[in-house]
Amino acid sequence: MEKKKVTLVIPMYYEEKVADECYKRVKENLVKLENYEHEIIFVNDGSKDKTLEILEDIAKEDENVKIISFSRNFGHQAAVTAGLQYVSGDAIIIMDADLQDPPELIPDMLKLWEEGNEVIYGKRKSREGESAFKLFTAKMFYKTLNALSDVEIPKDTGDFRLVDRKVVETINSLPEHNKFLRGLFSWVGYKQYPFEYERKERFAGETKYPLKKMLKLASDGIISFSTKPLKLVGALGIFSIVISVIILIYALLSYAFSWNNLSAGWTSIMVAITFFSGIQLMSIWIIAEYVGRIYDETKRRPQYIVDKKINL
Repeated sequence: MEKKKVTLVIPMYYEEKVADECYKRVKENLVKLENYEHEIIFVNDGSKDKTLEILEDIAKEDENVKIISFSRNFGHQAAVTAGLQYVSGDAIIIMDADLQDPPELIPDMLKLWEEGNEVIYGKRKSREGESAFKLFTAKMFYKTLNALSDVEIPKDTGDFRLVDRKVVETINSLPEHNKFLRGLFSWVGYKQYPFEYERKERFAGETKYPLKKMLKLASDGIISFSTKPLKLVGALGIFSIVISVIILIYALLSYAFSWNNLSAGWTSIMVAITFFSGIQLMSIWIIAEYVGRIYDETKRRPQYIVDKKINL
């Protein structure tokens, strides 16, 4: 009987402190799978430390380890996207290198896949070692995203998941440039199953998702899966018109009945000007975000540039 194959896709960015331990933990759990062949695809996302050097040493000793190295840092989503382009397994697992998503869960996820589930996404029951601020912003992100999006994206999830090969082929066929993968995996459908687990504290090193990158990811998610912000611009325009009409009526009534000396209304004039100016600028910003995405797509530049490939 021909064995099935499982592929792990693991993006790496300045992970010299965890690279060896990540490989050891992943390998220990993969060799226990008697009915599966395996491969591990590490994607070096432009790290300038010893991450690539460590991975190259591992790949020399283990032909099942494949390496894709970018010419510079292109971002986590680009790294995962690149890894998905090179998979050869029947089941593909995406996980981060920091071991917050335990490799020991791989057998359980494969069992769910064998039962016919095609997307098994990790759903965090707890998140050790994360600040109250990060927990709060993550919660607000998913609430906002699902309020704006036409596709429900499960909350408390990340990119840790197992997906069937046909799902990966569907994702690979999508031509868009700024991919928000956890949203796309929900959008494509198929048989999905939530896999609850305890998310551990990072093994070593620091998070590679500071506030700036979190905001970029949130922006990608909202703009990729919703046009409601554009509709909000129209709603703000109508609201502005209504406010303007109310001010006009008030001004006419004040003039007719001598309610107030309008010439002394410097404060109200400045408030009105700044209020409507703010609405206009915010509207332009929202539209500009969508226009910017269109601009990125029309340039048709690659999402990433591969500098080196090993064992591929």
